[in-house]
Amino acid sequence: MKKYIFLFLAIISFQMSSQAQDFKTMLTKTWTTFDTTNNTATRAEASNKLGLIAKKWNEEWAAHYYNALSKIILSYTSKDEALRDSYIDEAEKERDETVRLLGKENDETYVIAAMVANARLAVKPQSRWQTFGKVFDENIAKAKELNPNNPRIYYLQGTSKRYTPKMFGGGKKKALPYFEKADSLFAKQPTHDILTITWGKSSNDTFLNEAKTEDKE
Repeated sequence: MKKYIFLFLAIISFQMSSQAQDFKTMLTKTWTTFDTTNNTATRAEASNKLGLIAKKWNEEWAAHYYNALSKIILSYTSKDEALRDSYIDEAEKERDETVRLLGKENDETYVIAAMVANARLAVKPQSRWQTFGKVFDENIAKAKELNPNNPRIYYLQGTSKRYTPKMFGGGKKKALPYFEKADSLFAKQPTHDILTITWGKSSNDTFLNEAKTEDKE
């Protein structure tokens, strides 16, 4: 009898391990496609697949995290305000689901919250900056309090400064120290694993190189 129990447990353990591996493989492949393409259609398709992954593996926090991230990024690629807000709505729900599954907020969930706020602001900057600019700053501060060595904090601060008009204290030169700080911290990140958040380095590299050029804006 004990032999059959052990065999049953072994089968269950193998199935669970296989399912977990399938999840990681699928999520890694889909996120990599999304993160490395500049083709709008390919990126939208990959984001849709991330949404399907989040539904299939509904209890995996990482599925919801990357789906939220993809929807935020997609919101910047559309010119339709309603569509952009719709993407952000979905991202916000997926971020909340990530927090629920983790059981608490952490520095990465606060980073996503800051991104949600910045995406909202970007849809209508003139009418939203006072509200969502404050929300962005609050979530960045919370993330930094939990983990001041998270490179994505400084990357987001840098991009925020980069796209703030110079008359309001923004521009390339103002953004440069943030991108440099992020760069030094990205270099210390562990080997990439989809369950270890590591995104942002390639974008930071681009902004860093750009920020080193003469600011004529």
